[in-house]
Amino acid sequence: MDTALKFSLPKWRLTRWLTHSGHDTPADIRAALIASLFGTLPIFAGGVINTLMISGVVAWRRPEPLYLSWLAMEVILAAVRVTVLRSALRAAPKGGNTHTDIYILLALLWAFSVGYGVFVTFINGDWLAATLAGVSCGAMAGGICFRNYGAPRLVGAMIFLSLGPMCLGAAFTGEYVTAIVFIQIPFYLVSMSIASHRLNRILVSTMLAERDSERRASEDALTGLANRAGLQAALERVCASARSHDSSAALLYMDMDDFKLINDTYGHAAGDQVLMTIAQRMRAMLRVDDVAARIGGDEFIVLVTGIDATSALRLGEHLLHDVSQPIGLADGTRVSVGLSIGISIVSGANRSPQGALDSADAALYRAKARGGRCCAVAGGDEAGDAENGILPGGARAVA
Repeated sequence: MDTALKFSLPKWRLTRWLTHSGHDTPADIRAALIASLFGTLPIFAGGVINTLMISGVVAWRRPEPLYLSWLAMEVILAAVRVTVLRSALRAAPKGGNTHTDIYILLALLWAFSVGYGVFVTFINGDWLAATLAGVSCGAMAGGICFRNYGAPRLVGAMIFLSLGPMCLGAAFTGEYVTAIVFIQIPFYLVSMSIASHRLNRILVSTMLAERDSERRASEDALTGLANRAGLQAALERVCASARSHDSSAALLYMDMDDFKLINDTYGHAAGDQVLMTIAQRMRAMLRVDDVAARIGGDEFIVLVTGIDATSALRLGEHLLHDVSQPIGLADGTRVSVGLSIGISIVSGANRSPQGALDSADAALYRAKARGGRCCAVAGGDEAGDAENGILPGGARAVA
């Protein structure tokens, strides 16, 4: 299933219970499991065509009210299910309502229809029709399990509705040999339900592992901020949004002033502690949708959406102030560091990721050329830059 498709989560109490996949399942993975119910289209088509064929053959062979009603039920359900599915697949790319509750209810009704067909063939004593319906029903139970692996409870309910009536029908046949279905059907129901639960847990574990792997691939191991790959992905999304919605964003390219003095004076462990503290301060200043990244030894980038040059400059001033606050090292020493910040506005003609990075990098060099501990805006003049106490010796011990 295409991860770009967004299917509505179920809202009814029954459908939420049927699609429950465990209290420890994260929201994004639960959404992916719901999306899986709309996938595996070949299995869906196979089940619909199979039941239409079996009910059609049985009704053609014996055009009696019970069989004709089964055929009518299958035709109506097939038409409605296909209509709802097509509507859902059209709405999902736009994030619209995919009528998930109705879709799940229709799946239950389809399973009931299959069970009804088996039941009426048994009570009529038509063993040829009963064989066709029973074999077809048993074969479809496997498809039910593997198509709906995202909702194990739904699997159990559908198998119960489709195969359960066979037990009831067997009780009316008067044939003792049919008592075997009272052993087979419960056994099949339990075994397939257990299999679907295990398959679901394996799937959830796999998705969690993949998500964790993707997170590590885009995350800086030391600071927990985004790394270069994570920043690139976020910047591409922001630039694409700026092109399509004419919105703006700001990229703040930061370099610590004379960070090498920290490593040379206090050791690399102290340097790592300083980097982690600065990362925490940056993260605390940003909104949920903003991105902070470490792309090199002492190079950081902050990507903020929905702000203009004035607001970006104000944010840069706050960063300069907060980052320069003293940092306590493990041995009790307190140090402070400064920042040089180059700011690029992602709007207008400057909407490419590389263009935004190049502009911010040029502004950063301009800030460093002026002594550091200041901000420079790409394309701005000296009056447009914010200076914050340009001091020599970017890193210094504080008594």
